[in-house]
Amino acid sequence: MIQEKNMLSEKEKDIVINSIKEGKTIPKEYLYKLAKDDEDVFLFWNGRSEEVTNVVLPFHSIEHIDEPRREKYDNRESTFEFFEMDVRGRQLKGWTNKLIWGDNKLIISSLANGPLRKEIEEQGGIKLIYIDPPFAVGADFGFDVKIGDDDVTKKQTVLEEIAYRDTWGRGISSYLSMMYERLKLIHDLLADDGSIYVHCDWRVNNFLKIILDDIFGVYNYRNEIIWCYRTMQTVKNRFANKHDTIFIYQKKDNPIYNIIYEDYPEDYIRRFKYEDEKGKYMIRSKSGQGDLSIEDEMRNPEGTYRQYISKGSLPKDWWQIEMINSNAAERLNYPTQKPEALLERIIKASSNEGDIVCDFFCGSGTTAAVSEKLGRKWIVADLGRFAIHTTRKRMIKVQREMKEAGTDFRSFEILNLGKYERRYFLNVNTNLSEAEQQKQLEIKHEQYLSLILQGYKAKRISGFKTLHGQKGDRLVYVGPLDFPVTKSIIQEILEECVENTITRVDVLGFEFEMAIAPFIEQELAEYGVNLVLKNIPREVFDKRAVAKGQVKFYDVAYLEVMPKVKGKKVTVELKDFITRYTQDDLTEIEQSLKKSSSKIVIENGQIIKISKTKEGILNREILTKNWHDWIDYWAVDFDYESKKEMIKLTEKDKKIWTGNYIFENEWQSFRSKKNNNLEFTSAEYEYAENGKYKIAVRVVDIFGNDTLQIVEVNV
Repeated sequence: MIQEKNMLSEKEKDIVINSIKEGKTIPKEYLYKLAKDDEDVFLFWNGRSEEVTNVVLPFHSIEHIDEPRREKYDNRESTFEFFEMDVRGRQLKGWTNKLIWGDNKLIISSLANGPLRKEIEEQGGIKLIYIDPPFAVGADFGFDVKIGDDDVTKKQTVLEEIAYRDTWGRGISSYLSMMYERLKLIHDLLADDGSIYVHCDWRVNNFLKIILDDIFGVYNYRNEIIWCYRTMQTVKNRFANKHDTIFIYQKKDNPIYNIIYEDYPEDYIRRFKYEDEKGKYMIRSKSGQGDLSIEDEMRNPEGTYRQYISKGSLPKDWWQIEMINSNAAERLNYPTQKPEALLERIIKASSNEGDIVCDFFCGSGTTAAVSEKLGRKWIVADLGRFAIHTTRKRMIKVQREMKEAGTDFRSFEILNLGKYERRYFLNVNTNLSEAEQQKQLEIKHEQYLSLILQGYKAKRISGFKTLHGQKGDRLVYVGPLDFPVTKSIIQEILEECVENTITRVDVLGFEFEMAIAPFIEQELAEYGVNLVLKNIPREVFDKRAVAKGQVKFYDVAYLEVMPKVKGKKVTVELKDFITRYTQDDLTEIEQSLKKSSSKIVIENGQIIKISKTKEGILNREILTKNWHDWIDYWAVDFDYESKKEMIKLTEKDKKIWTGNYIFENEWQSFRSKKNNNLEFTSAEYEYAENGKYKIAVRVVDIFGNDTLQIVEVNV
C-alpha cells in the first residue's frame, strides 16, 4: 500500500501518542506532518500559533493639537508693524492624524476590527505601512536627558522591559511569535493597493523574510532595499556592518509605485559636453543604450546619437543615505531615530498626497513628520510614553514650520485605550455589551483588589467601608478600574479615618478627578490625616513584574498654576511643580560605586550626582536646583469643558459620552535641542463672552510623565 504524502505511518502515530502520554517532546518531523500535510514547506517554531487576536478596544481621545499657537508675525505689507491673525498655512479638515500610545497588537487589532476601520476606508484605506521593529537583541532603549552640563540616563520603563522580555524571552522563537501576529494584523489592515516596508538588519532579516513570505505570499515580494551609510564603527576581525535591510511587500497586484529618479553619477555629468536650444545633451554611439531616461534623441550628421538629459537615472535597490549628523537640526538624540531622507524616499515611492501612512513602532516620529511635510495623512503608535511625548513635540514643531512657510497642515490627536485596555488585562470580554462587561467587572472585583494590593505589596483587610488593604502602618484604598478617584470618595475615606482613628492612608488610582490635589490639601488640615495619592502603573497587570517586585507606585505630582484675569483676557502662570519620581536606589548605588567615579541617579523627585573620591569619600550634588528643571513641556486649554469625549464601542453603536473632556491644546511651550528655555507664563487669551470657564494645564516632565491641573476663572 502506498502511503499518502506526509501522512503519519502507524508506527509514527504510536510514537506521537506515547510522547504525549509520557510528556516528552514530539519529534519535529512528525509535528510538520500533523500540521501541514499538503504543503512542501511549513514554517514552524516553538510557540507558533495560527490564532490572531481580534479584540476591539475603543480609543480614548485625550488631546487635540489643532494648530500651532498663535503668535505675532512681521507683516511687511501692513501699515502696522505686527498682526495677530495671520493667514499663512491653514488647518485642513476632514481627517485628524492620530498618535496612539499603547501595545501595538491591541492598537492594530482595534484599527482593523473596530469602528475606526470605516473612517480609514472612507479615506481610501491605508496605502503604506513602514515599521522599524526591534531587532537589536539585548539593546538598551534608555535615553539621556540634559540637566545643566550633565546628562542623566532615563531607563526604559518596566512596561518597556516587559515588552522586551515578551519579545526576546525565549530568544528568536518569541520574537517570531511577536512579529507574526502583528504582521498578520497589518496584512488585514493594509489596502489592496498598499505596500509594507519592514526595516531590519543582519540579526533578524533572514527570519523576517520567511515570515513575510508566509503572510504576504512569495509572489507579493517586491524588493530588498539595502540602505548603506557611514558610521564610526571599526572592526579588525571582519568586515564592518554599514547597512540595514528593508523588505518591501505588496498586499495584492498593482500597488502604488512612483518612480523616484536618482541623480546622475559624477562620471555621467562630466560627459555633458554640449548644449543647444533644448538644453544639455550627451553624445552616445548607440540609440537607447544605458540606464539613462530618454526624453528625446536624434541622429546628428556624424552618425552618433544626441541624447537629451531628462529626470535622472532609474532608482536602484541600494540607497546611500547617511545617518543623522550629530549637529543636524532633525536630530533628537532618540536611540532608534532614522533619517528623514530615508522615509521621504519610501513615502514618495509608495504613496500619493492625501494617502494614509502608518508606523506602529514610531519611536521619535520620523514617519509622521515626513508624512505631514509631504501632504500625507498618518497614524503612528508606540508603547513608550517618552516616544509619544517626543513625537508630540516634533509634530507641533512641524506644524509651526509649515504654518510659517504658508503650507497647509492637519491637526492631530493623541489617543490611548484607557480603561478598556485595563478591562482587557483583567480578562473581561470586551466584545460584550457595556452592561455585560459591568457584570463581569463586579464578579472580578475581589480579584482586581487582590491584584493591585499584591503589586503594592500590601495585605488584604476587611471590616472597613472604603479601605481595602494595609502596608506597614498605612491603610490602603484601591481606586476603581474604570473611573477616577473623586473628591466624594476622598471625603468618605477621610470620614472613615477619623471614625477609626486612622492617621495614615495611601489612595491608589489609575486616574484622579481634576483639581483634587488642592481639595485634599485644604481638607487634610481639617481632618489631620496623612493622605497620599499614588498612581497605579499599567505594569501591575503583568504577573512577572509583580512577582519580581518591579512594580512602582509613584506619588501623584503636584502642580500649582495661577490664572491672571483682566476683563475677558487671561494668562496662565506656572507657579510650582513637585514630583516624587524615583528610578534608582541611592544607597545601593553608593555602596557599589567604584573609587574615582561618579553616577547620576534619580530618587524621590531629585536628580543627584554621586561621586566617590580615590580615598572612598562620597559626595552628593543635587542637579535639579529648581522645580523648573523638571519641566520639559506644558500646554493650556483655556476652555476645557467645551468638547466632550465621545466614543463608539462598536460600529453598530451610537457615540456615547465617556464623562471626560478632550484637552484642546491651544498654547504650548517646550524645550528643544535648539532652544532649551521655557516660558512660564502663557500668551494672553481673550474669551468671546463673560462667564465662568475651566482652564486645563498639562505639564510633561523631562521623562515624559504628564500631570493635568484644572482651575476655574470668572471673566
